[in-house]
Amino acid sequence: MPYIPHTPTDERRMLETLQLQSRQQLFDEIPVDMLADALQLAEGQNEMQVTRHMAACAAQDAGARCFLGGGAYDHHVPAAVWEIAGRGEFMTAYTPYQAEASQGTLQVIYEFQSMLANLVGMDVCNASVYDGASGLAEAVLMALRVQKRHGMRKILMPRGVHPWYRQTVQSIVQHQGVELVELPLNLEGQVDRETMALHNDAAALIIPQPNFLGVLEEVDGLTRWAHQHDMLVIAVVNPMSLALLTPPGDWGDRGVDITVGEAQVFGIPLSSGGPYVGFVACRLDLVRQLPGRLIGRTVDREGKPGFALTLQAREQHIRRAKATSNICTNQGLSMTAATIYLSLLGADGLQRVASACHHNMSLLTKQLYQELHIVPVFDSPVFHERVFRLPVPADQVCRAMATRGFLAGLDVSAYYPELGSALLVCTTEKIEASDRDDYVSAMKQVLETCA
Repeated sequence: MPYIPHTPTDERRMLETLQLQSRQQLFDEIPVDMLADALQLAEGQNEMQVTRHMAACAAQDAGARCFLGGGAYDHHVPAAVWEIAGRGEFMTAYTPYQAEASQGTLQVIYEFQSMLANLVGMDVCNASVYDGASGLAEAVLMALRVQKRHGMRKILMPRGVHPWYRQTVQSIVQHQGVELVELPLNLEGQVDRETMALHNDAAALIIPQPNFLGVLEEVDGLTRWAHQHDMLVIAVVNPMSLALLTPPGDWGDRGVDITVGEAQVFGIPLSSGGPYVGFVACRLDLVRQLPGRLIGRTVDREGKPGFALTLQAREQHIRRAKATSNICTNQGLSMTAATIYLSLLGADGLQRVASACHHNMSLLTKQLYQELHIVPVFDSPVFHERVFRLPVPADQVCRAMATRGFLAGLDVSAYYPELGSALLVCTTEKIEASDRDDYVSAMKQVLETCA
């Protein structure tokens, strides 16, 4: 629906009706020093100009070979995924707030929940949230509700958690009397255990696996330590890695309490910032604190199987102050694509994809060292991302590599200045031997030019 602004005549008639002389009088109860300056907007463009501009923006991505990760990953998406997800009954279906949503939609969500819960090793998973970052914020709020009886308002947040995830959590809890304690990295790029030991009175410990810098954490020891001090454990995972790594439900002696992650890796292509689809999973005894939608499998009066929304304590169904969440939604279309992707690949296919990602990083690491003497910042094991130290500024390298058709990686200096000129590089199953060879060759040219 197009937006049609009021004409000056319309505004004048409304002001006359309200017996006001100007629009400013509508806001006269707001202190002047709190009013923002007028927006300085560029002159509008017509449809043809906007279309041409967007096409030019899209063309910038054409043909680039992607070694960029940092929370969004360029995996192969089988053609069948969006051939099915793009059907009208999925593409145009409204998000299922109501119990009368179609049985087909409800079953798809149920299958998503089941597969994700199995992958992360947890008892129950919700029907998705906006993205992984908001999922972590939801998990923190959930942990605080569980620990409320103990008066705990402190959350241990490792510096290895994605910077944007940390910012999202901070935005959500900053006015709720919650203390976010940032745990620094040690020399191996993992959580600093000595600093962590100084804060044994927290409500929860967050454990990223892998962390933002690609490093694998010592999850068993961290989980045991947290549970010994009556903390909940919140795992933040890349679900693709769990085809190879121990699932959070098996960490430590009894597994973590809550797991969150971003399911974009399952059949959702990179598209200039979205869409994404987060998830939150937990132990069964915490299910009534789980935000978002849950679909249950049941039978009707005739004994026929069916699916229904269950355990709903969202803001649509209850007073906002009593709701488990006021910020979540079900990313229905992205969730559908992820479900189709997982169904197509199965456990064996998912493991082959994850193995290829890891193998490619091992080979690229060897090539960069042998041919360019570029070494990783950390020697710790990784999944498919690694931080490399460069002899020239990383931002210059990224720009120069882009002109050669490569998204070379992520310059992490803005988030971790102590690492100096460092580049976070990612490999997925789409990276072939020729891509690695060309990447190293282009990097050699760039380093010689920038030196």
